[in-house]
Amino acid sequence: MQLPITPDDQRRRAHAFRDLHAGPGAFVVANAWDQGTARLLSALGFTAVATTSAGLAFALGRTDGANLVTREEALANARAIVTATDLPVSADLENGFGASPDAVAETIRLAAATGLVGGSIEDATGDPATPIHPFEQAVERIRAAVAAARELDFPFTVTARAENFLHGRPDLDDTVRRLRAFEAAGADVLFAPGLPDAEAVRTVCAAVDKPVNVLAAGPLAKLTVRQLAELGARRISVGSAFARVALAAAQRSAAEILNTGGFASFADAMPMSEANSLMSDQL
Repeated sequence: MQLPITPDDQRRRAHAFRDLHAGPGAFVVANAWDQGTARLLSALGFTAVATTSAGLAFALGRTDGANLVTREEALANARAIVTATDLPVSADLENGFGASPDAVAETIRLAAATGLVGGSIEDATGDPATPIHPFEQAVERIRAAVAAARELDFPFTVTARAENFLHGRPDLDDTVRRLRAFEAAGADVLFAPGLPDAEAVRTVCAAVDKPVNVLAAGPLAKLTVRQLAELGARRISVGSAFARVALAAAQRSAAEILNTGGFASFADAMPMSEANSLMSDQL
Protein backbone atom coordinates (compact mmCIF):
# COMPACT_ATOMS: atom_id res chain seq x y z
CA MET A 1 0.00 0.00 0.00
CA GLN A 2 1.39 3.36 -1.02
CA LEU A 3 1.64 6.03 1.65
CA PRO A 4 -0.83 8.93 1.16
CA ILE A 5 1.96 11.33 2.18
CA THR A 6 5.70 11.25 1.56
CA PRO A 7 7.95 9.33 3.97
CA ASP A 8 9.72 12.59 4.81
CA ASP A 9 6.40 14.24 5.70
CA GLN A 10 5.44 11.29 7.87
CA ARG A 11 8.74 11.52 9.71
CA ARG A 12 8.24 15.26 10.16
CA ARG A 13 4.80 14.72 11.61
CA ALA A 14 6.05 11.89 13.81
CA HIS A 15 8.79 13.99 15.36
CA ALA A 16 6.43 16.94 15.80
CA PHE A 17 3.94 14.69 17.62
CA ARG A 18 6.65 13.23 19.85
CA ASP A 19 7.91 16.72 20.67
CA LEU A 20 4.43 17.88 21.75
CA HIS A 21 4.54 15.31 24.55
CA ALA A 22 7.79 16.75 25.85
CA GLY A 23 5.96 19.78 27.20
CA PRO A 24 5.90 22.11 28.86
CA GLY A 25 2.31 21.95 30.03
CA ALA A 26 -0.41 20.06 28.17
CA PHE A 27 -1.69 20.14 24.62
CA VAL A 28 -5.07 19.19 23.21
CA VAL A 29 -5.29 16.63 20.45
CA ALA A 30 -8.51 17.30 18.52
CA ASN A 31 -10.56 14.26 17.52
CA ALA A 32 -11.89 14.38 13.95
CA TRP A 33 -14.18 11.80 12.37
CA ASP A 34 -13.81 12.69 8.69
CA GLN A 35 -11.80 14.81 6.28
CA GLY A 36 -14.00 17.86 6.71
CA THR A 37 -13.69 17.97 10.48
CA ALA A 38 -9.94 17.38 10.18
CA ARG A 39 -9.66 20.44 7.93
CA LEU A 40 -11.83 22.49 10.29
CA LEU A 41 -9.83 21.58 13.39
CA SER A 42 -6.52 22.13 11.62
CA ALA A 43 -7.59 25.56 10.42
CA LEU A 44 -8.60 26.56 13.94
CA GLY A 45 -5.04 26.07 15.18
CA PHE A 46 -4.85 22.72 16.95
CA THR A 47 -1.40 21.17 16.84
CA ALA A 48 -2.39 17.52 16.38
CA VAL A 49 -5.41 15.50 15.28
CA ALA A 50 -6.67 12.10 16.35
CA THR A 51 -9.42 9.89 15.01
CA THR A 52 -12.37 8.82 17.14
CA SER A 53 -13.78 5.32 17.00
CA ALA A 54 -17.14 6.50 18.34
CA GLY A 55 -17.33 9.41 15.91
CA LEU A 56 -16.64 7.06 13.00
CA ALA A 57 -19.13 4.48 14.28
CA PHE A 58 -21.84 7.13 14.57
CA ALA A 59 -21.08 8.42 11.07
CA LEU A 60 -21.53 4.86 9.81
CA GLY A 61 -24.79 4.46 11.74
CA ARG A 62 -23.37 1.96 14.22
CA THR A 63 -22.89 1.76 17.97
CA ASP A 64 -19.43 2.19 19.43
CA GLY A 65 -17.49 -0.29 21.55
CA ALA A 66 -19.00 -3.46 20.10
CA ASN A 67 -16.41 -4.31 17.42
CA LEU A 68 -18.80 -3.23 14.66
CA VAL A 69 -16.23 -1.16 12.75
CA THR A 70 -13.64 -3.22 10.93
CA ARG A 71 -9.93 -2.56 10.89
CA GLU A 72 -10.16 -1.81 7.17
CA GLU A 73 -12.87 0.80 7.75
CA ALA A 74 -11.00 2.43 10.63
CA LEU A 75 -7.76 2.64 8.69
CA ALA A 76 -9.47 3.95 5.57
CA ASN A 77 -10.97 6.70 7.74
CA ALA A 78 -7.55 7.43 9.25
CA ARG A 79 -5.94 7.53 5.83
CA ALA A 80 -8.52 10.06 4.63
CA ILE A 81 -7.91 12.25 7.69
CA VAL A 82 -4.14 12.09 7.16
CA THR A 83 -4.60 13.49 3.64
CA ALA A 84 -6.83 16.33 4.90
CA THR A 85 -4.28 17.94 7.22
CA ASP A 86 -0.59 18.65 7.52
CA LEU A 87 -0.70 17.99 11.26
CA PRO A 88 0.37 14.81 13.05
CA VAL A 89 -2.48 12.29 13.12
CA SER A 90 -2.84 9.57 15.74
CA ALA A 91 -5.58 6.95 15.57
CA ASP A 92 -8.00 5.36 17.97
CA LEU A 93 -7.14 1.76 17.09
CA GLU A 94 -9.68 0.39 19.57
CA ASN A 95 -8.59 -3.00 20.89
CA GLY A 96 -6.11 -3.53 18.07
CA PHE A 97 -8.76 -5.36 16.03
CA GLY A 98 -7.84 -8.72 17.47
CA ALA A 99 -7.18 -10.43 20.78
CA SER A 100 -3.73 -11.79 20.02
CA PRO A 101 -0.46 -9.87 20.25
CA ASP A 102 0.19 -10.73 16.59
CA ALA A 103 -3.09 -9.08 15.55
CA VAL A 104 -2.19 -5.94 17.49
CA ALA A 105 1.28 -5.81 15.95
CA GLU A 106 -0.19 -6.11 12.46
CA THR A 107 -2.60 -3.27 13.23
CA ILE A 108 0.33 -1.03 14.16
CA ARG A 109 2.15 -1.87 10.93
CA LEU A 110 -0.96 -1.21 8.85
CA ALA A 111 -1.61 2.03 10.75
CA ALA A 112 1.86 3.27 9.88
CA ALA A 113 1.20 2.45 6.23
CA THR A 114 -1.78 4.85 6.22
CA GLY A 115 0.44 7.81 7.21
CA LEU A 116 -0.43 7.77 10.89
CA VAL A 117 2.27 8.69 13.41
CA GLY A 118 0.63 7.25 16.51
CA GLY A 119 -2.17 5.06 17.76
CA SER A 120 -3.82 3.81 20.91
CA ILE A 121 -4.47 0.22 21.91
CA GLU A 122 -7.15 -0.66 24.49
CA ASP A 123 -7.24 -3.54 26.94
CA ALA A 124 -10.98 -3.86 26.26
CA THR A 125 -12.31 -6.97 24.53
CA GLY A 126 -15.61 -5.73 23.10
CA ASP A 127 -17.32 -8.65 24.86
CA PRO A 128 -19.80 -7.46 27.55
CA ALA A 129 -19.39 -10.73 29.44
CA THR A 130 -15.62 -10.26 29.85
CA PRO A 131 -14.98 -6.62 28.93
CA ILE A 132 -11.30 -6.38 29.92
CA HIS A 133 -8.42 -8.58 28.83
CA PRO A 134 -6.62 -10.46 31.62
CA PHE A 135 -3.63 -8.57 32.96
CA GLU A 136 -0.84 -10.65 31.40
CA GLN A 137 -2.55 -10.77 28.01
CA ALA A 138 -3.14 -7.02 28.09
CA VAL A 139 0.54 -6.36 28.80
CA GLU A 140 1.71 -8.77 26.10
CA ARG A 141 -0.51 -7.02 23.57
CA ILE A 142 1.10 -3.66 24.37
CA ARG A 143 4.53 -5.23 24.21
CA ALA A 144 3.73 -6.49 20.71
CA ALA A 145 2.44 -3.07 19.65
CA VAL A 146 5.65 -1.42 20.87
CA ALA A 147 7.84 -3.99 19.12
CA ALA A 148 6.04 -3.37 15.82
CA ALA A 149 6.35 0.38 16.26
CA ARG A 150 10.08 0.14 16.95
CA GLU A 151 10.59 -1.65 13.63
CA LEU A 152 9.51 1.50 11.78
CA ASP A 153 11.94 4.15 10.53
CA PHE A 154 10.17 6.95 12.42
CA PRO A 155 8.97 7.36 16.03
CA PHE A 156 5.42 5.96 16.01
CA THR A 157 3.84 6.96 19.34
CA VAL A 158 2.10 4.04 21.05
CA THR A 159 -0.59 4.95 23.57
CA ALA A 160 -1.69 2.18 25.94
CA ARG A 161 -5.21 2.42 27.34
CA ALA A 162 -6.55 0.91 30.56
CA GLU A 163 -10.32 0.74 30.06
CA ASN A 164 -11.61 -0.29 33.50
CA PHE A 165 -13.61 2.86 34.17
CA LEU A 166 -15.41 2.71 30.82
CA HIS A 167 -16.59 -0.83 31.40
CA GLY A 168 -18.05 -0.91 34.88
CA ARG A 169 -14.81 -1.69 36.72
CA PRO A 170 -13.99 1.45 38.73
CA ASP A 171 -10.81 -0.06 40.16
CA LEU A 172 -8.17 2.66 40.36
CA ASP A 173 -5.55 0.34 41.86
CA ASP A 174 -5.85 -2.13 38.99
CA THR A 175 -5.86 0.72 36.48
CA VAL A 176 -2.60 2.07 37.90
CA ARG A 177 -1.14 -1.44 37.95
CA ARG A 178 -1.95 -1.87 34.28
CA LEU A 179 -0.61 1.53 33.27
CA ARG A 180 2.65 0.88 35.10
CA ALA A 181 2.97 -2.47 33.34
CA PHE A 182 2.20 -0.87 29.98
CA GLU A 183 4.90 1.70 30.69
CA ALA A 184 7.37 -1.07 31.48
CA ALA A 185 6.36 -2.76 28.22
CA GLY A 186 7.49 0.34 26.34
CA ALA A 187 4.32 2.36 25.74
CA ASP A 188 5.06 6.01 24.99
CA VAL A 189 1.83 7.44 26.45
CA LEU A 190 -0.55 6.10 29.11
CA PHE A 191 -4.30 6.62 29.06
CA ALA A 192 -7.14 5.66 31.41
CA PRO A 193 -10.35 7.07 29.92
CA GLY A 194 -13.32 7.66 32.18
CA LEU A 195 -11.49 8.68 35.33
CA PRO A 196 -14.09 10.00 37.77
CA ASP A 197 -12.46 13.09 39.24
CA ALA A 198 -9.41 15.31 39.54
CA GLU A 199 -7.88 13.25 42.34
CA ALA A 200 -7.95 10.13 40.19
CA VAL A 201 -6.19 12.04 37.41
CA ARG A 202 -3.56 13.22 39.90
CA THR A 203 -3.07 9.67 41.17
CA VAL A 204 -2.62 8.21 37.70
CA CYS A 205 -0.24 10.93 36.55
CA ALA A 206 1.88 10.61 39.67
CA ALA A 207 2.06 6.82 39.34
CA VAL A 208 3.89 6.75 35.98
CA ASP A 209 6.81 8.53 34.38
CA LYS A 210 5.59 8.58 30.78
CA PRO A 211 3.14 11.24 29.50
CA VAL A 212 -0.50 10.70 30.42
CA ASN A 213 -3.43 11.41 28.12
CA VAL A 214 -6.62 12.55 29.87
CA LEU A 215 -10.04 12.40 28.25
CA ALA A 216 -12.01 15.61 28.79
CA ALA A 217 -15.33 13.92 29.49
CA GLY A 218 -17.83 13.64 32.31
CA PRO A 219 -16.76 15.56 35.43
CA LEU A 220 -13.32 16.22 33.90
CA ALA A 221 -14.90 18.28 31.12
CA LYS A 222 -15.60 20.95 33.75
CA LEU A 223 -11.85 21.49 34.14
CA THR A 224 -9.69 23.64 31.90
CA VAL A 225 -6.58 22.67 29.97
CA ARG A 226 -4.50 24.50 32.57
CA GLN A 227 -6.18 22.70 35.47
CA LEU A 228 -5.69 19.28 33.87
CA ALA A 229 -2.05 20.14 33.20
CA GLU A 230 -1.61 21.08 36.86
CA LEU A 231 -2.91 17.62 37.77
CA GLY A 232 -0.17 16.10 35.62
CA ALA A 233 -1.81 15.58 32.23
CA ARG A 234 0.49 16.05 29.27
CA ARG A 235 -2.04 15.38 26.52
CA ILE A 236 -5.81 16.00 26.52
CA SER A 237 -8.21 14.41 24.06
CA VAL A 238 -11.90 15.06 23.50
CA GLY A 239 -12.91 11.65 22.18
CA SER A 240 -16.30 11.68 20.49
CA ALA A 241 -17.38 15.01 22.02
CA PHE A 242 -17.16 17.05 18.81
CA ALA A 243 -19.10 14.38 16.92
CA ARG A 244 -21.80 14.28 19.60
CA VAL A 245 -22.00 18.10 19.70
CA ALA A 246 -22.61 18.02 15.95
CA LEU A 247 -25.27 15.32 16.30
CA ALA A 248 -26.98 17.27 19.07
CA ALA A 249 -27.06 20.44 16.97
CA ALA A 250 -28.58 18.59 14.03
CA GLN A 251 -31.09 16.94 16.34
CA ARG A 252 -32.18 20.26 17.84
CA SER A 253 -32.51 21.86 14.43
CA ALA A 254 -34.52 18.97 13.00
CA ALA A 255 -36.75 18.84 16.07
CA GLU A 256 -37.48 22.56 15.72
CA ILE A 257 -38.71 22.00 12.17
CA LEU A 258 -40.91 19.07 13.16
CA ASN A 259 -42.26 20.66 16.34
CA THR A 260 -42.73 24.29 15.32
CA GLY A 261 -42.36 24.42 11.57
CA GLY A 262 -39.62 27.01 12.04
CA PHE A 263 -36.07 27.26 10.76
CA ALA A 264 -34.59 29.73 13.23
CA SER A 265 -31.76 27.36 14.17
CA PHE A 266 -30.32 27.75 10.68
CA ALA A 267 -29.10 31.18 11.79
CA ASP A 268 -26.34 29.39 13.72
CA ALA A 269 -25.11 27.50 10.65
CA MET A 270 -21.70 28.21 9.20
CA PRO A 271 -22.18 30.47 6.15
CA MET A 272 -21.91 28.60 2.85
CA SER A 273 -19.06 30.83 1.69
CA GLU A 274 -17.08 30.08 4.84
CA ALA A 275 -17.66 26.34 4.54
CA ASN A 276 -16.64 26.34 0.89
CA SER A 277 -13.54 28.38 1.66
CA LEU A 278 -12.56 26.05 4.50
CA MET A 279 -12.87 22.94 2.34
CA SER A 280 -11.20 24.43 -0.73
CA ASP A 281 -8.05 25.71 0.99
CA GLN A 282 -5.01 23.82 -0.14
CA LEU A 283 -2.70 22.27 2.45
